[in-house]
Amino acid sequence: MIQNSIANNLKLSMGDFAGTLILVEHNPVYTIGIRKEGYTLGDEEHLKSLGADFYKTNRGGLITFHGPGQMVAYPILNLKLFKPSMHWYVSSLEDTVIHLCSMFSLNAEKSPYTGVWVNDKKICAIGIHGSRYITTHGLALNCNIDLTWFDHIVPCGINDKGVTSLTNELGKDVNVDDVSPKFLSCFSETFSCDFVNLSLDYFKLETCV
Repeated sequence: MIQNSIANNLKLSMGDFAGTLILVEHNPVYTIGIRKEGYTLGDEEHLKSLGADFYKTNRGGLITFHGPGQMVAYPILNLKLFKPSMHWYVSSLEDTVIHLCSMFSLNAEKSPYTGVWVNDKKICAIGIHGSRYITTHGLALNCNIDLTWFDHIVPCGINDKGVTSLTNELGKDVNVDDVSPKFLSCFSETFSCDFVNLSLDYFKLETCV
């Protein structure tokens, strides 16, 4: 897994290299975190029958969906060069997405639940893993994703909340290409970092320095 490889190299780095930011748009896939309550092998097989893959991960949080029309960001960072606090890190990711939404004149906010919300609907899910203050996994922002994929699960294990997207809230098509440059700008501002573009097959990498 490319995230783990980059994270392991970052742990061995003795310099001031702050990390790598991967932006990707996944094929349909359900992923579940270290908390697996409520989902059985039968549920897994049912979700696969819908045409999606299914993966177990070591991130925090419960089940969610990734697919076309969703911008997924994997910041693999050395938090010792930012602030050695996972709570600060999650809050900063939320701030980044809230700032991005404001650029589309959309009022998004935090809540007692992790992620970014528009009223009672989650527009951005966050699930992370940290080891020695090196982060993996990250966030998934719904741009123009088909929201019906979420009908088959309880997203992030929250029963009484919904899911939404930029397209759904704004009443016009907003795709990943529309969002990515604004996300990079907001991320750079929140984390006080610059980017150097790298290319790696089908991944689009942006490296913090």
